[in-house]
Amino acid sequence: MRAMLVKQFGPPSALVFEEVPDLVPGTGQVVVEVGAVSVNFPDILVVEGTYQTLPERPFSPGKEAAGRVIAVGAGVDRVEVGRRVLALVEYGAYAEQLLVAEELVTVLPDAVSCEQAAAAGLVCTTAHFGLHRRARLRAGETVLVTGAGGGVGSAGVQLAKAAGARVIALAQDAAKGDLARAQGADLVLTSTPRTLRDDLLAATDGRGVDVVLEMLGGDYLTQIIRATAWEGRIVVVGFASGGQNPIKPGHLLVKNISVVGLQSSDYRERDPELMRATTAEILGLLADGRLDAAIDTTFPLARAAEALGYVKDGRARGKVVLTTGPARRRPAGRAAPR
Repeated sequence: MRAMLVKQFGPPSALVFEEVPDLVPGTGQVVVEVGAVSVNFPDILVVEGTYQTLPERPFSPGKEAAGRVIAVGAGVDRVEVGRRVLALVEYGAYAEQLLVAEELVTVLPDAVSCEQAAAAGLVCTTAHFGLHRRARLRAGETVLVTGAGGGVGSAGVQLAKAAGARVIALAQDAAKGDLARAQGADLVLTSTPRTLRDDLLAATDGRGVDVVLEMLGGDYLTQIIRATAWEGRIVVVGFASGGQNPIKPGHLLVKNISVVGLQSSDYRERDPELMRATTAEILGLLADGRLDAAIDTTFPLARAAEALGYVKDGRARGKVVLTTGPARRRPAGRAAPR
């Protein structure tokens, strides 16, 4: 088989695509013939060597892949050869084959393609855990989703709407705002940190937002806290703005605000059964047409470096997927049937 390898940490152009031995499953493991791989921003950090956990080199990056099971090890009884699955892993997905523990794969519904599954897996589980497990979102609440138009942002907008929330999307630019609007956002903002607090208060008649799925950090988070409602919950997913400002406890105390963190991959390691159940729910929403995978474009696996650059430069309007076939593009963000 062929795999995209990190032999030296550096820019995406340092990746090497070459032949490696086929994989053989051990006890409790399956080998997946990969059909589609999602490109996620953490993949860039892994390739550059700046991510918080890094395997020994050489290795293949990539945290999720969908494909067909081609071999199973002893003790595997939940999936069989020929079954299409989605696998969520820490690394290894940028390859034509993926070795994974059986407990980390979820069977795909017939109506869901490998591309859709790969595009939705990590970002949708992250948004789902953030909104439902960490924030305990209730129908009728107002949700702010930052980073709208990106992977987790797109998932957050759709899942919040599916839960009966009013959704305010904070987008980087008009194009990403249009995507968020097509995905169901009730209001789209392109605010700067200087205007964000006032814009959010104006949009909520001075009350503030109940739940925040927050991916920007820095001055954005500082102002979001000031525009959060009484007993509001802020779920911190990332720091895309590059800043990690101190949080003033007094701002939390006066309105009983909770600020909690989310590292969704921890659920994969600590509670794989919960991760599979959440993934199966998301795949069901995709199969029913209630969730759109929002695929912007695809690249062949051999052009993974180009795909990573496309994401790093902020050109993606939705998800970028690597496939074993030719590249193609479709408009992202077509509103899912509701």
